[in-house]
Amino acid sequence: MIFVDKPYLSDFLKETSQKYNIPIVDNSAAQNFGLSDDDNLISEADVAERLRANHNARVYTTSESAIGWIAENLAFTNLPEKIEVFKNKAKFRELMRPMLPNFYFQEVPFEVLNTLKINDIPLPFVIKPNVGFFSLGVHIVNSVEEWGAVKAAIKAEVAERDATYPNEVLNTTTFIIEEMIEGEEFAFDAYFDQEGTHGILGIYHHIFSSTDDVGDRMYSTSAKIINDNLSDFSEWLREIGELAQMRNFPVHVEVRRTEKGIVPIEVNPLRFGGWCTTADITAAAYGFNPYVYYFENKRPDWDEILSTRAGKTYSMVILDNVTDLANEDIESFDYDALLKRLENPLELRKLDHKEYPIFGFLFMETSAENSGELGWMLRTSLREFITTNS
Repeated sequence: MIFVDKPYLSDFLKETSQKYNIPIVDNSAAQNFGLSDDDNLISEADVAERLRANHNARVYTTSESAIGWIAENLAFTNLPEKIEVFKNKAKFRELMRPMLPNFYFQEVPFEVLNTLKINDIPLPFVIKPNVGFFSLGVHIVNSVEEWGAVKAAIKAEVAERDATYPNEVLNTTTFIIEEMIEGEEFAFDAYFDQEGTHGILGIYHHIFSSTDDVGDRMYSTSAKIINDNLSDFSEWLREIGELAQMRNFPVHVEVRRTEKGIVPIEVNPLRFGGWCTTADITAAAYGFNPYVYYFENKRPDWDEILSTRAGKTYSMVILDNVTDLANEDIESFDYDALLKRLENPLELRKLDHKEYPIFGFLFMETSAENSGELGWMLRTSLREFITTNS
């Protein structure tokens, strides 16, 4: 069954539910999305009954906003426990100690940030909400001198973000400080079956524009990216599954490849990439449906799939506002002009930038001969496509 919730539900996932008879939970979010009985809905009461009758029944969420309902209503399952292991970054680091015994981290309440003894913390370090996603509130501190500005930025973000996201998604009561993880960053979607065996459904290279960039502008996948990482990520995931005793559970994993090996940034529970992104573009790029593979216990034949994708890169782009313009000062965004700038846009999802601080999501295909397009997309401020109110 699928829990839908804000901020987004893709047409592709709705069509998947209908075509493959995967029920969607009839919650308030489903109603707000305009879903009806024709959309294969089941009641919230039926969810509990089905899970009591079949402990191997599989659950998927489009948004971590559903975590609160799961914790409150499905406490008789192990779902809340498994969610907490991954969602709480400090607990996750504790889980990882056998694999990373010397990794530095500490949990810090928001109210003690002003009195934190910064000289006792190895530099550089990363500070972020202990429960969070989408790079919200993530900061790199390279020196003692930078700490004052970072604290001020955190306080401003706490005031803004707490009004936007529920505590289950972004809880800024406590923060985690951890050592800087140097290396190439990757994200991948995967699941564990009823025996604890995993399957990887997509691998994405998270490319940054600079060493100070902590944003989420671009995630790219290709035959080379998958072939270079599939074996190592599979072995890493096997170890995690054994430590956490995972069963019938989808995850969206973010890691860095370092000199010490694979170091996780976080594991997002009960979903693939947020906003129906990575799973949807995987389907567009590679021709199989990750949602169906999870629910039907299938694994992709990567050798066969990648044999026909040579020379192609597929990217998911977040059209974020990185200008100095406030969202309320922006009148419109010229999506048509952006699409004309690209070699092969696959899908554009427009969003209201005044509700969320992004203009939308873009899926695109780029040939090897046009690789410069990826560099431009990564670094552009998108200012040329923005019209202001004045």
